[in-house]
Amino acid sequence: MGVRTEPGQVPDQEQNKESLGATAVQQEENPQSTERARPPEGSDTAGPPEGSAPPPFAGRWVGAVAGTSGLALLLVSTRYGFQGDELYFLGAGKHLSWGYADQPVLLPLLAHGIDAVTGGSLFALRLLPVLLTVAGVLVAALIAREFGGERRAQLLTAAAYGFAPAVLISGHALSTMAVDLFLWTLVNWLLVRWVRTREDRLLLFAGLATALALQGKYLIVGFWAVLAVCLFVIGPRELLRRRALWIGAAVALVTSLPGLIWQAQYDWPQLEMSSVLADEGILGGRAGFLPYLIVLSGGVFTVVLVYGLVRLLRSPQLAPYQFLAWTFLGLTAVFLVTGGRPAYVAGAFAPLWAAGAVELARGGGARWWRWLAAWPVVALTALVAVALSLPVYPVSQVTKTEQPKNNPMTAETLRWPKLIDAVDKANRSLPAAERKRAVVVTQYYQEAGAVDHFGPDRDLPPAYSGHRGYWYFGAPSDSSGPVLYVGSDVAKLKPYFSSVKKAATAAGGPGESFVDGVPVWILDGRTKPWSDIWKDYGHLS
Repeated sequence: MGVRTEPGQVPDQEQNKESLGATAVQQEENPQSTERARPPEGSDTAGPPEGSAPPPFAGRWVGAVAGTSGLALLLVSTRYGFQGDELYFLGAGKHLSWGYADQPVLLPLLAHGIDAVTGGSLFALRLLPVLLTVAGVLVAALIAREFGGERRAQLLTAAAYGFAPAVLISGHALSTMAVDLFLWTLVNWLLVRWVRTREDRLLLFAGLATALALQGKYLIVGFWAVLAVCLFVIGPRELLRRRALWIGAAVALVTSLPGLIWQAQYDWPQLEMSSVLADEGILGGRAGFLPYLIVLSGGVFTVVLVYGLVRLLRSPQLAPYQFLAWTFLGLTAVFLVTGGRPAYVAGAFAPLWAAGAVELARGGGARWWRWLAAWPVVALTALVAVALSLPVYPVSQVTKTEQPKNNPMTAETLRWPKLIDAVDKANRSLPAAERKRAVVVTQYYQEAGAVDHFGPDRDLPPAYSGHRGYWYFGAPSDSSGPVLYVGSDVAKLKPYFSSVKKAATAAGGPGESFVDGVPVWILDGRTKPWSDIWKDYGHLS
């Protein structure tokens, strides 16, 4: 299909001719500009058109969008409560190690440090993801600038990044996704800028950003693997030959060695975790992958993203960056086939939003849908995304809205007060002497994290769990007494105790179905040492 043009709009071919003509005139006036425009010797792919400097950065306007996104996150940062993963990070931070069954060390280390400095402040814990989100908005706009986007394109890119559900959800809580989104976006910007400038230090910085990302999650390995294939097939292959790239890769590898050694010592639980997550089929599994990807990228912003993908593949002006489109498609295919989650490709959204915004600002696309880039439409899309993604509703209304479907972790944050009440009730039913020897064992790691974090204020016993990373923290002491078991799957421990009885249930009030009636059991009369029980008690699923 040909590119549609409106009255007064110059077709791409004519624009290119005028651009080349203008370049020729500039070169006659200033012969030195020829050297700046010429691709480096040995390059197999031409650089960006004309090799010219990018437009000015619309810092004030982009900063306003970034600030608005950050303010929205800050205003609801302490709503409802801690997410389960945040409680796990806090618990894991008390057992600092070079590695964990389900992730590297960065998030537990950060959570432990923030908690130690601020005394358990939820606001402080969530300030970091807010700052990462704000920084990500700025970097996404810089990608649009590198593509030649003026202020309008930069602002649309900033709005898409700052208010896409994927970014809002990750920016609300301390998570591996919050770190990944920013660092992937940063790496994409460094690569885009390298294509234009050929400054090799940018590749070294990309390696350093990758090294940091690998301390939070190993997903970025998949990004670089797919990227390398795309660079080899469609170029610029020159990037793969740059020494700075491989120095950065070496830094990333060396800094990851302690975590990899830990994984090897424990038979690579991270690999097993990947298959466990695929089998869980969260959010519809493979069938729900693409629909939820549309939800995460944000309605109107999804259209901008898809348009950007198409234009990266077809636009002559964006041809040097075509490898980014194929990298996104390759990542999507890989995670779709392997059962990964849609959020795993969100770090590759920014270049597509930037390309779509730039092409729309240039007058691309059919007239009937250019209204998608109009500010009233963008503002309405942002408001809807906030309502779907952030905890803005009264607690009693949360489960009556669509938000838990879009962000399942929202309802989860409401469980902990009722859960701790139930554990406290069961604990108080024990004789005083037995309470001193009691321990808590939970079915899931999130519940163990909740007891570890909130329990000291209620004089609750220490928490243990066989689930995921908590199993590696160790078993209860063989000298411990009765067990307060939190969960419905008590059958796994029942054979090792002579007495098992239900002591309490974490039941919610009207409209509080998020509590799910979690039972708390008292197990007594242990027949085997914990050191023997624990060997076969660990589970990742």
